[in-house]
Amino acid sequence: MIKNGPFIPGASPATWLGVMGGGQLGRMFAHAAQAMGFKVAVLEPAADCPASHAADHFLCADYVDAAALADMGQQCVAVTTEFENVPADSMTRLAQDAFVAPSAACVAIAQDRMAEKRFFTGCADASGVLPAPHHLIRSSADIETVPDHLLPGLLKTVRLGYDGKGQARVASHADLQAAFDSMQGAECVLEKMLPLACEVSVLVARGADGNASVYPIAENIHRNGILHTTTVPALHASADAAARAQAAALVFVDRLDYVGVLCIEFFILADGSLVVNEMAPRPHNSGHYTIDACVTSQFAQQVRAMARLPLGDVRQHSPAVMLNLLGDLWFAGDGADAAPAEPAWEKILALPGACLHLYGKEQARRGRKMGHVTFVAPTLDAARASLIAACAVLGLAP
Repeated sequence: MIKNGPFIPGASPATWLGVMGGGQLGRMFAHAAQAMGFKVAVLEPAADCPASHAADHFLCADYVDAAALADMGQQCVAVTTEFENVPADSMTRLAQDAFVAPSAACVAIAQDRMAEKRFFTGCADASGVLPAPHHLIRSSADIETVPDHLLPGLLKTVRLGYDGKGQARVASHADLQAAFDSMQGAECVLEKMLPLACEVSVLVARGADGNASVYPIAENIHRNGILHTTTVPALHASADAAARAQAAALVFVDRLDYVGVLCIEFFILADGSLVVNEMAPRPHNSGHYTIDACVTSQFAQQVRAMARLPLGDVRQHSPAVMLNLLGDLWFAGDGADAAPAEPAWEKILALPGACLHLYGKEQARRGRKMGHVTFVAPTLDAARASLIAACAVLGLAP
């Protein structure tokens, strides 16, 4: 029988929370849960994953492994996910024994770009926001029906794909055909390229009681499809655009009957209009700044929501800029045989307001997220000054 909660942390017997996925988000979730007195079980097929080093109990198994799912469900009072591609069926199975947040139904929508766009479109009556014009492509025959006004565009696989993977920019029908062929038969969606002023994300948490809290809007810069920096408060989003994005996010979590932390990415266009891009049913890379700059981090908020505890204060007490640290930084040269070397963290930590977070990944690879550093300061200009200095140390363009 699943307890109706709240799930109060206790030492004897211990109160266990579970997380599906062993990446850095699972690791940071474990740290937040343990700080609040919970014990944490992690299920992940990769043996040496970041969260395995933090978990109180580590289940090294496939996400569909029946025995591991039974173990997780029996041990934990509540289970969450740290990435959206955990099979929804596994979340349904866990829900037989534990409180699962977010639900399998919510995760399933985020796993399918077309289902996600249909959901956003269905909410437009209340949110006032639509996704970009798009066209579903299941076969080469569908390419012939793509209207010219959707080009140039971005072709994305309907399922899987993140950090620029499973995506291709296309300017013509010929480009579209070549890109579709490169996806090896995967169902795709073409999205029209729009004149962007900036990209922003909204982090929102909702409890099982229906109460919701929305964090300050974050402005994001991507490079090669991977988040490079997040700045909060946003530099180029008007107060009106920020308010509309936050209001839309609250509509989305309400329509989903969502429990947990949800991140929604938006485009603010050159004319000031707002377009919704996609959502992630979990804490998000762009929300890492909350660990050091907000009263309640996104991970502590995730713990509170899944444990049916009151949500925390989302107030941002310090302006912040976050810089992603990719594996490229470990390679001094551009050659394929370049030996990895640890970056000069002592120089980064000497900068004002520097908060360094490394994820415990033993092998650095180009494009791999190895950590992040957040700069907090009394003013956004001061935080950005530290960012610029850090980029100089690391050999990055700010």
